[in-house]
Amino acid sequence: MTKTLSTPVGAPGSSGGRLALLDVLRGTAILGTLMTNVWVFTAPGAEWASLTGAGGMPGFTSLPDGAETLFRLVADGKFLAMLTIIFGVGLAIQFDSAARRGLPWPGTYRGRALFLLAEGTVHFVLVFAWDVLMGYALTALLVARLLTRSDRARRRVMWWAGGLHLLLMGGLTAALAAVGDDGGAGSGGDVPREVVDLYAHGGYADQIAFRLENTVALRLEPMLTFGLLVFLFLLGVRLYRAGAFGADAAGRRIRTRMLCWGLGLGVPLTGLSVLAGPDGFLLERCCAAPLVAVGYIGLIGTVVDRVRREGLLTKGLASVGRTALSAYVLQNVLCVLVSYGIGLGLAERLGESGRPWWVMGLWAAVCAVLMAGSAVWLRRFPKGPLESLQSRILRR
Repeated sequence: MTKTLSTPVGAPGSSGGRLALLDVLRGTAILGTLMTNVWVFTAPGAEWASLTGAGGMPGFTSLPDGAETLFRLVADGKFLAMLTIIFGVGLAIQFDSAARRGLPWPGTYRGRALFLLAEGTVHFVLVFAWDVLMGYALTALLVARLLTRSDRARRRVMWWAGGLHLLLMGGLTAALAAVGDDGGAGSGGDVPREVVDLYAHGGYADQIAFRLENTVALRLEPMLTFGLLVFLFLLGVRLYRAGAFGADAAGRRIRTRMLCWGLGLGVPLTGLSVLAGPDGFLLERCCAAPLVAVGYIGLIGTVVDRVRREGLLTKGLASVGRTALSAYVLQNVLCVLVSYGIGLGLAERLGESGRPWWVMGLWAAVCAVLMAGSAVWLRRFPKGPLESLQSRILRR
């Protein structure tokens, strides 16, 4: 059942046009997720290594180890949480657009969400097991319904979802600590040799079959963090409605508070989680990281507020943000072709000898390609390739 919206829902501090800051934030989040995923592509056993705990952060025992750890700590879970918040903002913008035109809601948005689910499924099977699009699509279907409810009802769902998520993460962390204390695999285990060989030398069809055979295990994270996804979606809606992304003084004040509270709480909690060792992984990635993400949004917004002219970096990030879906898929395709045996196979050829420097170099190179490529593409086309395909199919 859909509801017809006869009056627009305002977003204080926002304009009727495109919010430029959101494009920069979205582009930063897309490239930031690659800061985490690039280590997945280049680790022995690739996607499966994350499940075993192999390929974790090495610590600070040497300069290379310290550089890798800091690089990964800056990104791990933070930019993914930022992307989730921005996705919630986009959902609120589409709701308001439907309201201004008097269109039913969720109406055609359900088709958009289901199309995103199909895109994510294809991406999961053909490219990358740790796809986020499927989880976003399912969360969007729920949150889209909640947008027709009262603010009080949304707040109730938001805080219940966040509280249940914290309870789940606390329970899982305690279980991991107990297993570790009993001599189990609390710090992770080795990836089976056959899985390492699969990504280093196996065929493309074999890798697809491996993902399909292990779908439940490889889809475990979005199932465990569904409460967090709902919380962050609704947080994005609240921030947008409060005018946090507007160019006026009210928006700047909100971003300043986000910067102070987000980093002021998130960074110390991240440090405490790291001190807890491997058993603190879930607390760092799924509890502290969203706080840091709020701080990142405030920090980036504060920096953008002080930029007088749009430079190459700002333009590149905004271009990636406007082609976010295409950029997200393309960055994973490029890393597959560079790292796996079906392509250049650099993950095995360079191995540990060049880490972490070549992995960081790969991330920087892919970011440069995406920023330059998206800017060139947008000179001729209004949307990214996958965005255009999505619009064309949904129009039909």
